[in-house]
Amino acid sequence: MRRFREDMKSGGQMAGIEFGDPIKPYAAIWLHATGFNAMTYQSMLAPLGLRARVAALDLRGHGRSTLPVKGGLASWNRYRDDVIEFLENEAPQGVVLGGHSMGGCVALLVAGKRPDLVKGLVLADPVIMSRKTYFWNHVFPPVNWLIRRNAMAARAKKRRGEFNSFREALDGYSGKPAFKSWREPFLADYLLDGLERADAGAADAAKQSWNLLCTPKWEAATFGAQRHAPWSALRKVRNKNIPVIILRPSRDSVISDKVRAEIIQKNPSLMMRGIRGTSHFLPMEAPYEIRDQLSAFIARLVERYTLEEDGPVSRNLRQRRRRAG
Repeated sequence: MRRFREDMKSGGQMAGIEFGDPIKPYAAIWLHATGFNAMTYQSMLAPLGLRARVAALDLRGHGRSTLPVKGGLASWNRYRDDVIEFLENEAPQGVVLGGHSMGGCVALLVAGKRPDLVKGLVLADPVIMSRKTYFWNHVFPPVNWLIRRNAMAARAKKRRGEFNSFREALDGYSGKPAFKSWREPFLADYLLDGLERADAGAADAAKQSWNLLCTPKWEAATFGAQRHAPWSALRKVRNKNIPVIILRPSRDSVISDKVRAEIIQKNPSLMMRGIRGTSHFLPMEAPYEIRDQLSAFIARLVERYTLEEDGPVSRNLRQRRRRAG
């Protein structure tokens, strides 16, 4: 794993991690969920580095990125434009773009605005609400005020942002129900780039101060900033014939059943796949499912393997699994 920083036009730097041969062009880029960071997904992405160059980005206000967060946040278009700038500079040839939750929606927005930069989309339970929600949010400002006061934003504002030690933070998060289903080492990896030592004391000092890099205020602002247009992006992606797969958990999905049905109806070529036994945190619960799909998209859309070439390999793998079972 290598860390990198990219200077951005808006001032500050976008940070990230990458895997694979640095001489090769990027094959895939991954975008994290609200409040998380690139490092959270390193164990999911690392094996892909054996075959291709892949990266994960710290979006504005998250992880090790130093992009300014002043001026508030009205929509996720700000994240979209940051990712577009990075791709223009580092991957103009186009990549497989993937993301989880907010990151999945941002990936979709990127493809809608700049389809030339995206070869395919792998979206893990992306945040896509009903068309009516976005419509009224654009034409009737009080709806935006109500969204900014939604339960997720309210909880984020109350989130604890300071800890006395890294261990205290790790133990505190480990005890929360939302994180009990996470596989190792996702939680520790999240905190590695989710916390920053704020005091100047010694490494083994008894009294320490650790702060969340994504502040509760910025996390709440992100949850409430819903004046973007994912349905319009879906239409543009469909018209450009960009392959899309949405991986949806079997419980607690942010995509309602009604929205799911409408997405499938209006986008017949889009693949919607349910992952049994998972929640909204499906990358942390079934990372191999996400990784396998990213790998398949890299093979067919970047490396240009055909289905006929994939066939013998797939059959051989299935035969090995049957013998092993």
